Amino acid sequence: MEEINEQELIEVKEKIELVKKEIRRFIVGQDDVIEQLLWGIFAEGHVLLEGLPGLGKTMLVRKISEVMDLRFSRVQFTPDLMPSDITGTNMIQPNENGGQSFVFHQGPLFSNIVLADEINRATPKTQSALLEAMGERTVTVMGEMHRLPKPFFVLATQNPIELEGTYPLPEAQMDRFVMKINVVYPTREELKEIANRTTGSTIPPLEKIVDDSYVVHVQQLAKHILIADNVLDYAVNLTMATHPDYELAIENVRKYVDYGSGPRGMQSLISIAKVRALFDGRYNVSIGDIKKVAHSVLRHRLFLNFEGEASQINKDELITELLESIEGDARK
Repeated sequence: MEEINEQELIEVKEKIELVKKEIRRFIVGQDDVIEQLLWGIFAEGHVLLEGLPGLGKTMLVRKISEVMDLRFSRVQFTPDLMPSDITGTNMIQPNENGGQSFVFHQGPLFSNIVLADEINRATPKTQSALLEAMGERTVTVMGEMHRLPKPFFVLATQNPIELEGTYPLPEAQMDRFVMKINVVYPTREELKEIANRTTGSTIPPLEKIVDDSYVVHVQQLAKHILIADNVLDYAVNLTMATHPDYELAIENVRKYVDYGSGPRGMQSLISIAKVRALFDGRYNVSIGDIKKVAHSVLRHRLFLNFEGEASQINKDELITELLESIEGDARK
């Protein structure tokens, strides 16, 4: 693929602004959440949304799929959900010769955007069925591999306070999400506007701004955004500083963190930062891009020790300390 030209940068920036504007015609507030979700989608990543019930997480994902003209499916995760309920299964059907044969019936994973609602309510067996889909973009049923559509994203939600009857996601699966986005409670004015928009007699339909082929096109463009050595060094140092045994680790990381981000976390930092730079109409990643995406990329990759959990250490505050601690190294 050829290098990005200035016209392509301008077109992408304008198109993404139209996408965000159209989504905001229905979704009130949550501008940061919308922005970060789009970062994850155009970085070919899966995103975990965490927030209280009723904050519009499901509706937001649905509206994004409408504006981007992507095939959408929603799976409500429950303890009795089986792997075949999401991947699909082989069923016996009569054929034209009068005999019978197995025919594969696709499950809800065969969509562009899959909303895994309350993902931590399903058993580990069903959660693990997502691993292949999220990592390889394929599912295997009865020894036969089936390729998922392109683009493909899992946007999962979970409730941070209602933990009874849940199965916490294992570290390997948490790491499959490029970002963990915290959905915050709306302000007073936003609540009033939500009431005005959603309880009236008419809800205006949203316009389709892009389609699946455009999404894939922008994903490829983002890979060609440049990153200088000093910015790459900053991302590497930040990733390594999340480990308590690394020389750049701050005191609170050494005291409260059991282990930090792996290589996939660093890859996610760079991929998301490239998309942010592309959205801003720039050819290259800046240290500011890395800083802006660091919290959502790293917060689910910091695993606290017993003392950290007992002290209810805030991971976002730890990440802020880390960003400040390697400020000097970034200028070198």
